[in-house]
Amino acid sequence: MSRREFLRLAGATGLIAAAGARPGWSKPDAEIPAKEARFWEPLGEGHVRCTLCPWGCVVPPGGRGRCRVRENRGGRYYSLVHGRPCALNNDPIEKKPFFHVYPGSRSFSIATVGCNIECKFCQNWDISQASPDEVQPPYRSPEEIAALAAAQKCKTVAYTYSEPVIFSEYMLDCARAAKARGLGNVVVSNGFIGAEPLKEVCAAMTAIKIDFKAFTNDFYEQVCAGRLEPVRDTLKRLADANIWFEIVVLLIPTLNDNPEDLKRMAAWIAKELRPSVPLHFTRFHPAYKLRNLPPTPPATLSRARAIALAEGCQYVYTGNLPGGEGENTYCPQCKTAVVERYGYTVPTVRLIDGKCPKCSNPIPGLWA
Repeated sequence: MSRREFLRLAGATGLIAAAGARPGWSKPDAEIPAKEARFWEPLGEGHVRCTLCPWGCVVPPGGRGRCRVRENRGGRYYSLVHGRPCALNNDPIEKKPFFHVYPGSRSFSIATVGCNIECKFCQNWDISQASPDEVQPPYRSPEEIAALAAAQKCKTVAYTYSEPVIFSEYMLDCARAAKARGLGNVVVSNGFIGAEPLKEVCAAMTAIKIDFKAFTNDFYEQVCAGRLEPVRDTLKRLADANIWFEIVVLLIPTLNDNPEDLKRMAAWIAKELRPSVPLHFTRFHPAYKLRNLPPTPPATLSRARAIALAEGCQYVYTGNLPGGEGENTYCPQCKTAVVERYGYTVPTVRLIDGKCPKCSNPIPGLWA
């Protein structure tokens, strides 16, 4: 499917708020509306350095950062996607996935174009690898986003699909507007973010989910055009912060499913973060530049889950594979199924005041 066909189809189904093929949305010959960015510093002679993510892009006058959505205009740095969400959707929170955050609730999901890395397996590549020159959806204020979320009975607003770090100004403004309406905020990120910006994100969010791509730097460099260490740093900072977070690992056959690497990852999570961090192993389906590989065998996910449990991780899940025991939340003390799931549905929640109904062991999370 071509990008134009995808955008047209997605617009018709409500996933994409605007399509680059529609007249008036792509304006390569006109200046794109912009809002001054945060997290940058002047360098002299009109150059600026972006301090939002670990790339630290040095951008000349008229240039853009690696993410393609931040531009140097006359020695000042601007976001080109503030107020321009290309995706609006009402999702179950389990789709993010969050399993310890308001089970069975809805989350109003938004995204803009752009990303600061490029995963060869990205399922949302049509927007994550697009630029504001290709897709310019109508302006939607943060207050409008919050109002839409409230009107659709969502408990949270989710910043997801592409990479929310690159539209952080818009995300933070929307988060404040949502909070003013009594809504929570959750972010789904690759974790490739600087220490100071992360502090602001943590202060504004209810929960954070990090896509942990692999436990080897080779995978990050060769498959994601990224780096491992900054993501590990982000996870350690989250473990020290007062915020709920979960981790997702998309298991890709032959690339990041090596049992020894998974063992090292799980041991690191249990020791360096904490054993109670929910860890999701999800099934890969061919997409973008990795269409030559098969879907992840169910046995691979079951094996990864068993490895992580053996290394001390207490809440380990399997995703994109409805019907397995890896969808449920079990009390680590008495093994009672305290939350039962099937796909994105939650038929049973047995928790009593956040505790196991059988042994009263506290199950960490945001349950109310």
